Amino acid sequence: MKKLLFLAVAFVAGLSAMAQKADDVIKVSADKYDFGKIKQGVPVTTFFTITNTTDKPVVIENAWAGCGCTTPEFSKEPIAPGGTSKLKVGYNAASMGHFDKVVNIKLAGVNEPKVVTITGEVVDANASGLATAATTETKVSTPAADANAKTVTKVKTKTKKS
Repeated sequence: MKKLLFLAVAFVAGLSAMAQKADDVIKVSADKYDFGKIKQGVPVTTFFTITNTTDKPVVIENAWAGCGCTTPEFSKEPIAPGGTSKLKVGYNAASMGHFDKVVNIKLAGVNEPKVVTITGEVVDANASGLATAATTETKVSTPAADANAKTVTKVKTKTKKS
């Protein structure tokens, strides 16, 4: 009878441990990171710091994103109690426009993954707000023997797009 009671208590304790949420086990430095405006074709990365808030080691089993444009990298080494680990998240910036990408972090013994998000806007490298060379044409009238004669002057200017 004592064995059966012990097994039942152990089973219930095991189930409650599996029912833990990631937020009960770890703390992440930020839930969201905004890259702001980034140039198309220029990959960017950020790091999320993961802190073990328990008195037992925590292992990241897996980290994944919804598409190949976002690449999480993590250590499979256990995170000691009170210790930290870094989750590196890269974004390839291949497609122009706004992006909102979710990265899932699955911990051993925890059913529900922790979710972090990266966001930003990929802009054309030439229209990213940096000074770029632009060519404009200006027609200038000059006095000439022929009243219809005009000179075309090409002017190169540096413009800053906002």
